[in-house]
Amino acid sequence: MRHFHRTHIPPADVLALADEFFAALDLTRGAVQERARTYTGALGTLTLKARAEGGHYTFIEAETDQPGESRLDRNVKRYFVKVHRAADPTHRLEAAY
Repeated sequence: MRHFHRTHIPPADVLALADEFFAALDLTRGAVQERARTYTGALGTLTLKARAEGGHYTFIEAETDQPGESRLDRNVKRYFVKVHRAADPTHRLEAAY
């Protein structure tokens, strides 16, 4: 599955957060590129890319090798919440209904 997220955090900081977050899930960091990372483990394989977009935005693209809504996909979404909280620590998540 593919997941996308936009943030104001610079790409280097996004990747540093990813290294910390996915290491805690026992995913081993594989190929390290300037703006991309690959993580592998029992949950599957994840490729994460972060690139500058539109001047002040960072576009994050995460792709897993898992079909459907896997545990790895749910953890990617949790990572995006961590990125969001790093960008705006005062923001409170509330139900929208």
